[in-house]
Amino acid sequence: MIYNWQQKGWPDFKYDLSKIEDTILSFAEKAGRVGGLLKGLSEDVHIKTVIDMMVTEAVNTSEIEGETLRRNDVMSSIMNNLGLAQEKEHVQDKRAVGAAELMVNVQDSHAEKLTKRKLFSWHRMIMQGSKGLRVGAWRTDPDPMQVVSGYVGKRKIHFEAPPKDRVPQEMKSFIQWFNETNIGGKQEITKPIVRSAIAHIYFESIHPFEDGNGRIGRAISEKALSQGAARPILLSLSKTIEANKKDYYDALKQAQKSNEITPWLVYFSNLALQAQIEAEEEIDFTLRKTKFFNHYEPVLNERQLKAIRRMLEEGPKGFKGGMSNKKYMSLTKTSNTTAKRDLNDLVERKIFVPMGGGRSTSYDINL
Repeated sequence: MIYNWQQKGWPDFKYDLSKIEDTILSFAEKAGRVGGLLKGLSEDVHIKTVIDMMVTEAVNTSEIEGETLRRNDVMSSIMNNLGLAQEKEHVQDKRAVGAAELMVNVQDSHAEKLTKRKLFSWHRMIMQGSKGLRVGAWRTDPDPMQVVSGYVGKRKIHFEAPPKDRVPQEMKSFIQWFNETNIGGKQEITKPIVRSAIAHIYFESIHPFEDGNGRIGRAISEKALSQGAARPILLSLSKTIEANKKDYYDALKQAQKSNEITPWLVYFSNLALQAQIEAEEEIDFTLRKTKFFNHYEPVLNERQLKAIRRMLEEGPKGFKGGMSNKKYMSLTKTSNTTAKRDLNDLVERKIFVPMGGGRSTSYDINL
């Protein structure tokens, strides 16, 4: 197999923009709408919306790589980083701390040029707690850097990155390309979604670190979109990828076989558009939550509020399976009688909508 970086012309990527014109326009329209919605939010709701999106991205970008982070750990770490925690909370999971640091830094430094120092800093963030890995530096292992699947003896090689000796020069060229393709640069790419897509496949094909390349590659894509919008972009590429990882890996695999990347641009532009649509839904959801609590917080008891907050943590798609009497008892540490009384009260107030019947009755929230 001859990979893209081994082919003549690398990394002079070829593509046909006519295939994604409609998607580019739709993305720009959605991004503009989201920007307008954010400007209309109160400061408190704006901050909460941005934090919720950063938490979602941090959790999902780690999940893609097989790491499961607790949402509350990431939330606490982000609040600590932003100086918004009433009392700084100690988070034991170093991975959550690092993921949170990355999210905040990507937003804060979106307008800055990309540098080797910045990439090393990001790598040290996400590799907190890792052992036996070269951290904050390009890979130096003499063995080939391969993306593989399957068991020992039946492993399938999907991609092999450039050897370690080529990495420093490849990354020097990548960083120069990234900065020069920014708005106003020597090689300006005027469509942010195109620049973001190319940046991702370019970086992932070099695979410069021993581990963490996917997470940093997605952060680079987000940085490119933010620079194009001249503000920190509000979306979660990783959440959309996580919903169908197979498509993501298949698209990457195919794109790394050739320097003609039109199919990759088609995939990535649709991915970014879907992520922007979901971001708009998240903002709407946050607004509805805010109105809900403003109205009902004074009249509901702490048990009811705790259950509702837990349900709403799951986002617009809702609490899986709904809230049952048994779940309510477990979550609020209360008796069967009290749980029934609380749930009936929520139904009477038309806050909860019953689903099913009898012992299998569960409840959804009516926002």
